[in-house]
Amino acid sequence: MGSLLLIRYGEIALKGKNRPFFEKKLLQNIKESLLGLEPYRVLFHRGRYYVEIAEDNLFPARRRLERVFGIVSLSPVFTAELDLEDICRQALILLKDNYEPGMTFKINTRRANKKFPGTSPEISSHVGAYLLKSGLQLKVDVHNPEVSINIEIRNEEAYLYTQSFPGSGGLPVGVTGRGLLLLSGGIDSPVAGWMTLKRGVHIEALHFHSPPFTGDNALNKVIDLCRLLAAYCGKITLHLAPFTEIQKEIRLQCPESMLITLMRRTMLRVAERLAKKRNIPVIFTGENLGQVASQTLENLIAIDEATALPILRPLVGFDKEEIIEISHKINSFPISVRPFDDCCTLFVPKHPITRPTVEELQNAEEKLPLKELVDRCLNTIQTKQITAYERV
Repeated sequence: MGSLLLIRYGEIALKGKNRPFFEKKLLQNIKESLLGLEPYRVLFHRGRYYVEIAEDNLFPARRRLERVFGIVSLSPVFTAELDLEDICRQALILLKDNYEPGMTFKINTRRANKKFPGTSPEISSHVGAYLLKSGLQLKVDVHNPEVSINIEIRNEEAYLYTQSFPGSGGLPVGVTGRGLLLLSGGIDSPVAGWMTLKRGVHIEALHFHSPPFTGDNALNKVIDLCRLLAAYCGKITLHLAPFTEIQKEIRLQCPESMLITLMRRTMLRVAERLAKKRNIPVIFTGENLGQVASQTLENLIAIDEATALPILRPLVGFDKEEIIEISHKINSFPISVRPFDDCCTLFVPKHPITRPTVEELQNAEEKLPLKELVDRCLNTIQTKQITAYERV
């Protein structure tokens, strides 16, 4: 078929009797990531996956697979027959692709096929001697070589490679269940979504928008963030909840200092109802501890009281610079900083309450027709299926 990619996983290898479940899910995610790049073939042997694909699709396939959680690294590989001389010839071809006069090299051999004659050091020595006699200006350096040629002796053929590209690590998406992510247009929540996906949770996203105060540009920003996250999990279901009526009622009926806390309590009520409808057992948010006035420990406790579902906050131990660093790594930062407001930034009080009691908030909520507001919000939610906008 053409070119071959060697795929390695890491954490899955520690899963004991559950390991086949994780391997099967990773295989499924690998195949889903390659949709549109047919024909291809995925093989599995002794803890390694191999993707056989047309040469023209090798680079886009590698870029997609680098985003598949569970994969720790990938290497484009040459194949050779189970013959030492053919392995030597292929090693020379591979070396010439990286050759510069006077360069240093090293041979690493892994002999998974124990029937192949010779030990791993003996094979490395033989191939190294062949290269030194090739007429190229080469030197051996076993400690700090400019090029390392890796040879894997398998049952049917041998694989050779010099490059290794990092994957995303983590666990295959879907192995640890499903979660509902509260996705704003800011920096934090898409990073929280990425970290949630990395731990094997398949997420759906819920975004609250406030037309006409938030326009199409703000909505498109959120859709683009979903598309970016979808590159790591195939696709994301995005729920768009209109929040204008709820915000207006809270602002008219409740103390200004409580606006943000009361809005987030109401968001969680909507999220809980939607999650139960979708058979999702947990809610994820991008909230941090102490980053802004509404994220004091007292506020977070008061917000959580509004729902019976567990609320998980992947960013709770990160400072802002660490979060921004990850947002640059996953390329969400340029989208997040587009100058379009989301509903959470519209009605920020001058002096937000930092240490509310649940009783104070409940007293304020007595002025609101909460059930009717939540019902109307739920009944007008729009749902979209978002796939990756960039798969290369």
